Amino acid sequence: MNKETAIFGGGCFWGIEAAFLHVKGVVSVTSGYSGGTKDNPTYEEVSSGKTGHAETVRVEFDPGEIRYENLLDIFFTIHDPTSLNQQGADVGTQYRSIIVYMNEEQKIAAERAIKELKYEKPVVTELAPFTAFYPAEEYHQRYFERHPDRAPNSCFAKVNKVKEKYPKYYI
Repeated sequence: MNKETAIFGGGCFWGIEAAFLHVKGVVSVTSGYSGGTKDNPTYEEVSSGKTGHAETVRVEFDPGEIRYENLLDIFFTIHDPTSLNQQGADVGTQYRSIIVYMNEEQKIAAERAIKELKYEKPVVTELAPFTAFYPAEEYHQRYFERHPDRAPNSCFAKVNKVKEKYPKYYI
């Protein structure tokens, strides 16, 4: 199996992770931190807004089953790319909309996807080259799956959007 990596951030990583875990062709999803300046940041440090990191997910996928462009479509469906530094009740730069691209092909695909979006407000999704990804603490991994009774409603909403809009990719 061929594997590629994509990194996305759009609010709390629990919901983004939960949504991508239900996508056919996704091999693994890891919650973590990207786009900042501090090595090995903690959740508390990222939450302070002082590290520059965003809550992100690293999505490893099989391009033979799902294309990067399909992952971009799903990403833009499960969060609001016009909301600056906020997704719902989550406010701060750590919740910004961000795509961390791994190579020039991903950058071009992301730029194309953003240009094709139709919103009344401008899309504020940041595009950043990959420099580092730091996995979040273990208690954040697969949070929705392990604690559905404590997960925010936004996690359920993101999974349901994948199920409704992309039934051929939903597992």
